[in-house]
Amino acid sequence: MKRDILKIDEDLCNGCGQCVPNCHEGAIQVIDGKLRLVSELMCDGLGACIGYCPDGAISIETREAEPYNETHVMEQMKDNGGNTITAHLKHLKDHGGSGCPGSKAMVIAKPSGKENSALVADQPSELRQWPVQMHLINPNAHYLRSADLLLSADCVAFSIGGFHGKHLKGKSLAIACPKLDQGIDSYVEKLTAMIDIAKVNTISVMMMEVPCCGGLLQMVRKAMGNASRNVPVKKIIVGINGEVLHDEWV
Repeated sequence: MKRDILKIDEDLCNGCGQCVPNCHEGAIQVIDGKLRLVSELMCDGLGACIGYCPDGAISIETREAEPYNETHVMEQMKDNGGNTITAHLKHLKDHGGSGCPGSKAMVIAKPSGKENSALVADQPSELRQWPVQMHLINPNAHYLRSADLLLSADCVAFSIGGFHGKHLKGKSLAIACPKLDQGIDSYVEKLTAMIDIAKVNTISVMMMEVPCCGGLLQMVRKAMGNASRNVPVKKIIVGINGEVLHDEWV
């Protein structure tokens, strides 16, 4: 069957193992200095491990794979103690079974009435450049020079009200999805050029609360490691219900 499953870029993987504890199912291990997917049956395709990889070596791809087997997972876990099983069950509860919360169907209740009608339906766009997708952006573009860069996950602008006025105003925009985009190693190269050549002033990384979104911040951290200059980086986490959950300089 075709389904979402982990993909590991061995050229980027440094074998640090930071991702391993965040796969409660035990589908990944570091072997011979590289991360390995040791069981397709145990990989749920959530991507909870992605945000913990400092080098962007983990992504999710859709390909032919054995179906995820929860019974097999529990059999493998039973000898690892109650804490491991508890963590796994919490993982399933938090993410709606074995699926990613980014894919889980849900209804988000919103208040009705006057306060809803007062939303900024006629608010003008604060977008000041084109294109905005990371694959299409030229890191040497004039609109990036000495700019405050907002690197946003694709879903953010659709999830949070007032995105333009509160978060985009006065900034240059780049959007990306660390889970679905292909060739994201090129994003790190572009971000490095934005820091060193365009000399952006700041980078605000705006992500959804889903685990795989953390890959955006990891890209920025890797670019900072490659760049010859440092810039302030802000992390902004947006909940699925449209509220800012965290906003801090990192």
